[in-house]
Amino acid sequence: MEMKKRIALELRNRSPAEVTELVLDNCRSGDGEIEGLNDGFKELEFLSIANVELTSLSKLPPLSKLRKLELSDNSISGGLEVLAEKCPNLTYLNLSGNKIKDLSTVEALTHLKNLKSLDLFNCELTNLEDYREQIFRKLPHITYLDGFDQEDNEAPDSEEDDADCEECEFPEDEDDEAGPPGGDYDEDDDDEEEESDLEEAEEVGLSYLLKEEIH
Repeated sequence: MEMKKRIALELRNRSPAEVTELVLDNCRSGDGEIEGLNDGFKELEFLSIANVELTSLSKLPPLSKLRKLELSDNSISGGLEVLAEKCPNLTYLNLSGNKIKDLSTVEALTHLKNLKSLDLFNCELTNLEDYREQIFRKLPHITYLDGFDQEDNEAPDSEEDDADCEECEFPEDEDDEAGPPGGDYDEDDDDEEEESDLEEAEEVGLSYLLKEEIH
């Protein structure tokens, strides 16, 4: 499927300004260029364009809110300086499986001051001697390279961390609504809360299925 058609399909009757995540993996790019993506996607925070035979980023539109960009398994060999201009707030960039050979190519990322995680796995560049040390030296603002920091600690899963935080905060919210400290523990109250949570989850799931059937 062509990239333009894939974007139209992913919109699902939404306007570009309503989209925060967009996945265009495995579609076809025209002449190795990005097609159909414009500055109307001003709320986009996550963009994945993996395995589309991309060779250039010159037609990437300004995406000031973009935080995560997946460009793995393409044929990009340079032109990375456009990222600092178009996506200045990137925190995560995946360039694994591209045709990046030289350290000078990666130096263009020095202006991405918010970049914390960079993936260059399976690029020819990784065969250079002291590859990791050199990348961390040239890009001192990044924390993780190919999923590990300078001490070989693995990068955390941000989604799991967010979920853990929500689980930690949820009981505190419930305690605020509970009785005064030192009150008797009531198992029936917990059972009622669990039943309410299940009913709410079922309603959300039903709404999602109905929405999918409509579209």
